[in-house]
Amino acid sequence: MQQSLNFTDGPLITRIDDGAYWLQGFCLAQAEYYWQLLIYHFEAFPPQSMMTPMGPMSVKTTSFGEIGWEGDENGYGYALTKSSGQKNWPRIPEPLLDLASRAASAAGYQHFVPDTCLVNVYEVGAKMGLHQDKDERDFSQPIVSVSLGLPATFLFGGAARDSQVRKMPVMHGDVVVWGGKSRRHFHGVSTIAPGQHPLLGALRCNLTFRKAT
Repeated sequence: MQQSLNFTDGPLITRIDDGAYWLQGFCLAQAEYYWQLLIYHFEAFPPQSMMTPMGPMSVKTTSFGEIGWEGDENGYGYALTKSSGQKNWPRIPEPLLDLASRAASAAGYQHFVPDTCLVNVYEVGAKMGLHQDKDERDFSQPIVSVSLGLPATFLFGGAARDSQVRKMPVMHGDVVVWGGKSRRHFHGVSTIAPGQHPLLGALRCNLTFRKAT
């Protein structure tokens, strides 16, 4: 059951499930600055459609951190380098580390220091099927998911694929944090509807921070 907490000097925080929270407008004030950091990152590490054993993903991906996300026809997972060119992934910029730490703290998770940030870029028509984040070694740490650009319907299920799914209309500047009993719950994103965002245009960008090693 969702429960909202109102703060006169902060974002609306909604409890989604045990250990899972939706922080509406949490990073809205700094969103343009974060987008500029991403534009700079895209010049050297452009988002690319990742191949998986099920075929190409509709979203385009890139990464920051000690390890990043890579995939091909044989499987997908974390890698120390970007396969095309074998370049090391760049460090997570301090402003983004600070964002992840503050969001985790607002949801009750103190001292979160991620070592990887997956950046997913959604064009109109792209989506992310229900899945679990289960390739990390430390499940005591939460996941912090930041939304920029076009709105999306974020899907948050349970521990089983056929669990009831909650649907949240996440907007530019929203953050979702989940951990604890919800850490390995299924989640995804519905198909992005046509639209134009003042900052990102016809794009949605999602940053997912994790402690993977």
